[in-house]
Amino acid sequence: MNPISDGAVSGPVRIWLRAEGFAVVALSVLLYRSSGRSWWIFLALLLTPDLSMLPYLINPKVGGASYNIVHSYFLPLVLAAVAITLGETAMLPYVLIWMTHIGLDRLLGYGLKYPTAFGRTHLGNLANGPGRVVKAAG
Repeated sequence: MNPISDGAVSGPVRIWLRAEGFAVVALSVLLYRSSGRSWWIFLALLLTPDLSMLPYLINPKVGGASYNIVHSYFLPLVLAAVAITLGETAMLPYVLIWMTHIGLDRLLGYGLKYPTAFGRTHLGNLANGPGRVVKAAG
């Protein structure tokens, strides 16, 4: 029987998603380095996207939606495209910090959240450790 977790990817797909996170971290850090911006700013803002977890105080459905909006690549990529299109590239280092955060989460096994509980993610059940897959009962 293949190991599965209700809704979480497993096997080679999970490995590829985590490798993708590594690639995003590596590229984002290299691009940030070339921007010449302060590493103090980078470190100070790196965990800022995790403020999106605060709505979990309301309930898991609202918390999961908030977390997923901020921890998806969609918004920072749209912001980067708009910045480049408008020639307003001063915000790109902040986008790179955001992308680094998302990539680091993926690399470490913290995936997008299901609306049922904070620990249920597309990369595994956090109750069993980040990105670990649990065998289905039965």
